[in-house]
Amino acid sequence: MERINTIGRRKKSIARVYLSEGKGNISVNGKDYKEHLTTPHLRSIVEHPLQVIEGTGQYDIKVNVKGGGIKGQAEAIKLGIARALVKSNEEYRSILKPHNLLTRDARAVERKKPGRPKARKKTQFSKRYLFLIISV
Repeated sequence: MERINTIGRRKKSIARVYLSEGKGNISVNGKDYKEHLTTPHLRSIVEHPLQVIEGTGQYDIKVNVKGGGIKGQAEAIKLGIARALVKSNEEYRSILKPHNLLTRDARAVERKKPGRPKARKKTQFSKRYLFLIISV
């Protein structure tokens, strides 16, 4: 099996995933994924596509990820791994699809609007300020 490369994205994170047959090593940005993803929850997100197809010790995965936060990076890696597995074996599509592992989560931070403190937050209403304008 040759090396398969795919891309996974989430929020501002971009993960380039390289999948090849091996012993189950996963490295992220040159280090073990357990060093990069410190919490067990984030590790389980990355391992999820491999657990679904029951291929935990079959593939070596090398990931280059940049941008965003640690959770967005973990979810970008998850999508990249799932896409690489489908590229390696088309039969995995029917297994991964019901778990929503091939769907890109398009939610991102809404932009800040002019005249407002945040995207949707409005300035505090002041009755007194309106009264001063009317009385003057």
